[in-house]
Amino acid sequence: MTARVIDIHPHVISDDEGRYPPAPLFGKRSDWSQERPSTVEALIAAMDEAGVNKAAVVHSSTTYGFDNGYVVDACNAHPDRLLAVGSVDMLAPDAADTIRGWVSKGLGGLRVFTGGSTKDFDPSELDDARAYPAWELMGELHLTMCIQTGPVGLGAVRSLAARFPEVPIILDHLGRPDVTDGPPYAAAQSLWDLAEVETIFLKLTPRIMGDSRKGAATPDTLFPKIVEVFGAKRLAWGSNFPTSPGTLAEIKATADERLATLSPEDREWIFGRTAETLYPTLGA
Repeated sequence: MTARVIDIHPHVISDDEGRYPPAPLFGKRSDWSQERPSTVEALIAAMDEAGVNKAAVVHSSTTYGFDNGYVVDACNAHPDRLLAVGSVDMLAPDAADTIRGWVSKGLGGLRVFTGGSTKDFDPSELDDARAYPAWELMGELHLTMCIQTGPVGLGAVRSLAARFPEVPIILDHLGRPDVTDGPPYAAAQSLWDLAEVETIFLKLTPRIMGDSRKGAATPDTLFPKIVEVFGAKRLAWGSNFPTSPGTLAEIKATADERLATLSPEDREWIFGRTAETLYPTLGA
């Protein structure tokens, strides 16, 4: 296992709602953010317990909407270990200016949340011309974009990758493919079709770890298939802590067990080196 472990998908929730008031995207706060809130101090303690060196902390849109105040402040308090990944309204006329403002405060990456725990996916906002100025700025600023969508949005993701090849795109949860049919995983063909687009990366989270043991899927057949199609250099691990149940150490242990059949070099990329490619400051 790599000496440096980097998590590119934990979340933090403040315990000070006066300073950081919830204002969830789509008007409905996620259950997990109320049932399993985790401050940045709790995240650091969990990282220490799990042996995680650094993290790209993903803003909770279902708690704070487009207000990245807490994730930025939290990561700025631990600059040697954390990097903030936030969200802005990419369709707003002033989106580019808003991005510049957050970057000046410490934001190191962006995420588009098109649905998930509180709303069905709506990919219409992805490949929308109103967002193009913001995407162009991301290329200029060398920012990586995470996209939370399902198979319904993969066509739009492909179009964005073609239009803005200078912006690395990470698919949260692999774009939620159906892998329950088992080898050769034909039901996930829309995901495999993205492999030829070299600026698209995949985030391996507890969701796919769980799906790897559903239906006819097995970890020993699924993860080698993903590596074969995309290459380990385009795969990175994200804990989804505390959204996913369990301690960070437990989530990490599950990932270790499910990926055990991969080569040491592949695991080194997945657990650290790919993250350093996507977020170079985490490798400093």
